[in-house]
Amino acid sequence: MSAEATNPATPGPVAPAAPTVARRKSRPRIDLRRLGRAALLGPAVRSKLPDAIGHVAEAHRAHHPDADLDPLRRAYLLAESSHRGQMRKSGEPYITHPLAVTLILAELGAETTTLTASLLHDTVEDTEVTLDQVGKEFGEEVRYLVDGVTKLEKVDYGAAAEPETFRKMLVATGNDVRVMSIKLADRLHNMRTLGVMRPEKQARIAKVTHDVLIPLAERLGVQALKTELEDLVFAILLPEEYARTSELIAENAAGEDPLAEVADEVRAVLREADIPAEVLIRPRHSVSVHRVSRKRGPLRGTDFGRLLVLVNDDADCYAVLGELHTCLTPVVSEFKDFIAVPKFNLYQSLHTAVARPDGQVVEVLIRTHRMHQAAEAGVIALGNPYTPPAEEQTAGLDGERADPTRPGWLSRLLDWQRGAPDPDTFWSTLRDDLAQDREITVVRPDGGTLGLPEGATCVDAAYAQYGEDAHACIGARVNGRLAALGTVLRDGDTVQLLMGQDPASEPSREWLEHAHTPAARIAIQRWLAAHPGADARPPDTTDTTEGPGGTRPTSSAPAARPRGADVLLDEPGGPVRLGGCCTPVPPDDIVGFAVRGGAVTVHRVECSMVDEMKSGGRAEIAVRWGDTAACRVTLVAESFSRPHLLADLTEAIAVEGAEIVSAIVESPNQQRVRHTYTLQLPDAAELPALMRAMRDVPGVYDVSRVQAPAA
Repeated sequence: MSAEATNPATPGPVAPAAPTVARRKSRPRIDLRRLGRAALLGPAVRSKLPDAIGHVAEAHRAHHPDADLDPLRRAYLLAESSHRGQMRKSGEPYITHPLAVTLILAELGAETTTLTASLLHDTVEDTEVTLDQVGKEFGEEVRYLVDGVTKLEKVDYGAAAEPETFRKMLVATGNDVRVMSIKLADRLHNMRTLGVMRPEKQARIAKVTHDVLIPLAERLGVQALKTELEDLVFAILLPEEYARTSELIAENAAGEDPLAEVADEVRAVLREADIPAEVLIRPRHSVSVHRVSRKRGPLRGTDFGRLLVLVNDDADCYAVLGELHTCLTPVVSEFKDFIAVPKFNLYQSLHTAVARPDGQVVEVLIRTHRMHQAAEAGVIALGNPYTPPAEEQTAGLDGERADPTRPGWLSRLLDWQRGAPDPDTFWSTLRDDLAQDREITVVRPDGGTLGLPEGATCVDAAYAQYGEDAHACIGARVNGRLAALGTVLRDGDTVQLLMGQDPASEPSREWLEHAHTPAARIAIQRWLAAHPGADARPPDTTDTTEGPGGTRPTSSAPAARPRGADVLLDEPGGPVRLGGCCTPVPPDDIVGFAVRGGAVTVHRVECSMVDEMKSGGRAEIAVRWGDTAACRVTLVAESFSRPHLLADLTEAIAVEGAEIVSAIVESPNQQRVRHTYTLQLPDAAELPALMRAMRDVPGVYDVSRVQAPAA
């Protein structure tokens, strides 16, 4: 989309012309200068396809044999006439740029509407053509696509023009992914022809491509564009490492390729098994080789590529896998099934690896021809997103994948961008968000799913599911077990979010440390900015006074001390004390020990102090419960911090008829609060009901008898 781009043949720092590797059957690079001359030969016959778009038409018909080429003819004529007289810095007519962008998309299988908009994608921005004119002549879909990729003017937006342009494109992409397809192809051609720009401008464009466009290409599954963009950026930002990697690739190409030998072996195995398959050697592109060399150290022959096995249907994929694992030596740790569990960007394939006798490992990709087209072209292979898909294409797909034209990551991005307060925040947050290039799927208790970036926590899951209502989240269960909100989630985890009932619930400042997604961070920051004087999520709002053991309610201790349950001794002795470490109550099994002063201390038989008493030589005393049903017990309530929790617990205890002798509320730790209550019950039989009532208080996840000396 830049009129400043130029041909890499011009002196100056030059980006690589194309990846060394051919990933699809493609025609040679088109001579843009020749196309430019063809574009200036004069007006074409109105009923005939102009020669200048013959290559586009050929590539288009290869994927869509019955396509109507008349919209392409009319779009080319309008684009050529409106751009006539405009030149690129290379000296080529400007029309060569939309022609090249359209050819890229045609080779990837884009449908006619996308190609029509691609030919016109710069007309509204750089010529006198208006959006209304485009809409009138080519329809609303083409108008929308052209508008989606049209830049905002710097004269209107100043320094915010670039981030706001990307925001506009992303919002447009939310309604039609073809907008971003055109943008990616546009950037690819401009990166191919970046050579004569000033080095600092090359670096700036390459950096934005690296931070924003390449991650978007990955998320949209357009691997063919992504890999070439990666190599072009690599050459500009890290020229020395790019040169060294290119030398490694050239040196390996000069020798014998061990992959060819393995490919022949695989072909023989599949012929013997009568499985129709195409076995190809898929060389790694420059960035991939660079990554492997950094990971594995010195490279061997099989590290420079992988084998690609293409079959006709899904069942054949697994048949190929079985034969390879039976006849060759599999590396089991390298197996991944992206057919049963596709990646979030539509990618499907089986990944495995086999070992050679010399110790070299060969990676193998197994997929159908349809999967291969989707892996290369991603959303471009979807065709027209407004055309309802065939019923068999949507069967069995869940919420994240039911609509591939509006994947979950894009919906989340569109949600949080609305809350970004300014262009700078949007731009920096967008880069951070796109840097998280792996996604996990977690399961809700109702069977639904949430798509989250790798490294996301329960805080992120809460805001992904509930939006700003997640301010009321008080905890979570992960795979059935209670977990702190800062717990990092793994792919496939089951997550139940525990929500409070108080509409005035507030987020915790600590949550920012655990918020991994923009949606969570922006929502929390927005609340904190709107409440600058608030101490977010205090332990409770009940009047309290601070003490050495924690926060003590001011009205918790009555003046009189009620007596506990009666304990009888088989032989007369001194006073009896119930152990505070285990707080025995009827009908617990109990045991007594003589202590100093002639007193007897009573413990539950399973108390850890029993063994300590015995090892210390304490005399064991036979004890039993008397007839009195009243008892004193110490309970510990584990809860997530929220306002009014102490008041609600106190009320639940009172409703059950228990009397609070003392209470200690410890300071919150990772949003968890520990309450310790010593209670007097009129009847020990009421203890189970009391504990159930306390557990039913929102935010409380466990209530237990104390098992250690009380504070």
